Amino acid sequence: MELSPTFMLKTISRRGLIKILRRLGFFGPFSGGRHQFMRKDDLKIFIPNPHGKDIGIILLNQIIKDIGISKKDFFDE
Repeated sequence: MELSPTFMLKTISRRGLIKILRRLGFFGPFSGGRHQFMRKDDLKIFIPNPHGKDIGIILLNQIIKDIGISKKDFFDE
């Protein structure tokens, strides 16, 4: 998938986010406090639960930033 520099993110389901994170080497989700989380080495990413809705663009951008990879790497299969 070719992404332009102005690539616009779309909302994603919680299940879709977990699937992508597993492909990137994360384990989980694990229960913890108010939100479940996934781990990869020392990195801990909290998984939002939008209660039947998709995860919004702003939150998805923050998750990608926290992981420390590009949007292209995040969505490449």
